[in-house]
Amino acid sequence: MPEPGLAPARTEDRADVVVVGAGPAGSTAAYHLARTGLDVLLLEKSAFPREKVCGDGLTPRVVKQLTDLGIDVSEPAGWLHNRGLRLVAGHRRMEFDWPELSAFPGHGLVRRRADFDELLARRAASAGARLIERANVAGPLLDERTGRIAGVTARLGEDRRPVVYRAPVVVAADGNSTRLSVAMKRYRRTDRAMGVAYRTYVTTPRHEDRYLEAWLDLRNPDDPARRLLPGYAWVFGMGDGTANVGLGVLNTAGIDLDWRDLLRRWCADLPPDYGYTPDAVTEPIRGSALPMGLNRQPHYADGLLLIGDAGGTVSPGTGEGIAYAMESGRYAAETIVQALARRTDRGRELALRAYPQALRSAYAGYFALGRLAADLLGRPRLLGAAGAAGLGRPALLKVAFRLMVNLTEPNSKDALDRLLHLIGRVAPGR
Repeated sequence: MPEPGLAPARTEDRADVVVVGAGPAGSTAAYHLARTGLDVLLLEKSAFPREKVCGDGLTPRVVKQLTDLGIDVSEPAGWLHNRGLRLVAGHRRMEFDWPELSAFPGHGLVRRRADFDELLARRAASAGARLIERANVAGPLLDERTGRIAGVTARLGEDRRPVVYRAPVVVAADGNSTRLSVAMKRYRRTDRAMGVAYRTYVTTPRHEDRYLEAWLDLRNPDDPARRLLPGYAWVFGMGDGTANVGLGVLNTAGIDLDWRDLLRRWCADLPPDYGYTPDAVTEPIRGSALPMGLNRQPHYADGLLLIGDAGGTVSPGTGEGIAYAMESGRYAAETIVQALARRTDRGRELALRAYPQALRSAYAGYFALGRLAADLLGRPRLLGAAGAAGLGRPALLKVAFRLMVNLTEPNSKDALDRLLHLIGRVAPGR
């Protein structure tokens, strides 16, 4: 029996939209849905705060999304601002400031993911979304007549009590493993590269560095030819006495390495002024997969939309995921709002089918370039040639910066900026 004055625990609940996963994609979608007045259930399998492998560096694309959520991104509010990206290749270091554009601010941020994700989830809740933690979604609830998803089944709390959540539209934001998408027969495309990221935290005197730092000449130290790997290592100062130090490999096909050992050995080779010693490491090395290039499709069918890592929105050229996760969550929310305002089933379905097109319009060209780069970098002979040509050339580093950050202005006076913007729009994507 429930305690006096307490309602009995629900075994079934209904909403306009169920969002599965309260990471950056899911929380952003839930916020934009809830602020229009829709009843939104935001289901998170863990309890906040929770761990998430990430570099913790946030580009101006993320800053824009945070501002649109109404979040205070000032330094007194706990954010470390950065000016741009420092690229290291060979013996050359070059610093590139974030451009000040009409669509994006001229600064980036750093914040730990455990804190970041909880902040976004609580923001969605403040907008009216019903955040339910420790809701472990077991699978889809299907309409037997149409085959459409009609909600999800879940196990709630520590006692894993069975619960049913019903809604006419469901959003999968449950990460790379995305059990919900797999149960709905949304499988990963095997023709798209998969990446990995590993990171740890290290105490360092450089913890307040105002530039994110990426080392482009990542190599396998046991390879006699010292060929480049298709990725990079990073050092992102956290402003709290530590730095997030990690590596990302953008195409792991045919590469069999102990990534944790590689990161340890890479850290040991850092210059002395970074202050690295094995005793400076404050947390275990953790890793995760990078689902890249819109690698799980269709992004909408039968009442289910895929966003963030569940839809493979990580950039195949850089491994950046948070910006595109949040943007995909917003695109999905805008689509759903329009769909649920329609008066007929056919009208709602037509509106929902616009979501994959929104993703293609936004990312197909840029991600196609990234897939090409990942494919080229995944070929050892080409990597060797690239290394011989010298990644440290200023012109190459400038192009690398522009390609990595995906910040362009269509009417810019800069010829490279205009060219990259045009290529990103017209490059074939699928």
